[in-house]
Amino acid sequence: FSVPCSAILSSYLLGERLNLLGKLGCLLSLVGSTVMVIHAPEDEEVTTLEEMTSKLKEPGFLAYAAILLALCFLLIFYLAPRYGQSNILIYLTICSVIGAFSVSSVKGLGIAIKGFFAGQPVLQHPLTWILVITLVASITTQINYLNKSLDIFNTSLVFPIYYVLFTTIVITTSIILFKEWVTMTVVDIIGTVCGFLTIILGVFLLHAFKDLDVSLGNLPQVLQNEQPAPVTRDDKNILIEVDNSSIAPEDKPKVFVLCS
Repeated sequence: FSVPCSAILSSYLLGERLNLLGKLGCLLSLVGSTVMVIHAPEDEEVTTLEEMTSKLKEPGFLAYAAILLALCFLLIFYLAPRYGQSNILIYLTICSVIGAFSVSSVKGLGIAIKGFFAGQPVLQHPLTWILVITLVASITTQINYLNKSLDIFNTSLVFPIYYVLFTTIVITTSIILFKEWVTMTVVDIIGTVCGFLTIILGVFLLHAFKDLDVSLGNLPQVLQNEQPAPVTRDDKNILIEVDNSSIAPEDKPKVFVLCS
């Protein structure tokens, strides 16, 4: 509910504009995300830090994490100083990419907390402290760039786009880390793709038509055909029309009018 709630609350509390298409976009984003979550495969059961360590050491996840880190550094040090003030996707992509590490850290720390209450020596395991440091660094970075985005752009646009990017990257990370794609059926794949396309449509409606004054009250006036605009003629056309008026009597002088 973060997408419609943030959009509606920002409209009432912050005075930001949210038209009918924006509300429809929020609804479509929520529906698409729900469809993706319904068809997403279940997590592979991981109960100990040793199993979590083996998952994190797999080549596929290490390559994926390296790509995310390279993308994050490119966004932070190159694109953000140049285009962050004008492009809403720069800061939000940074938050979403970092979110992949924060969610993975939370997953591992949850296993560590369960092991701690079960009497396991989790405090002596190095992965516990690596996950704590990663979680603190990722959450701090997310809060920093999310606040920067909120300071510049409309709140009703920031949260839906951030929600879509964050959800997509987190689901992708979970699929790669726990190999969930192996158990996905054809129906789940189709449902996930349809949900993602619905999310894209919702965000497009929310972002592309945010400046239009569309509501239920003025919808008939917006949909009706507008009167054709009057044709403006320049000076050359006027001179040509006057010059071609040869049907006038020969005894009358021709007058050329210059309009400035």
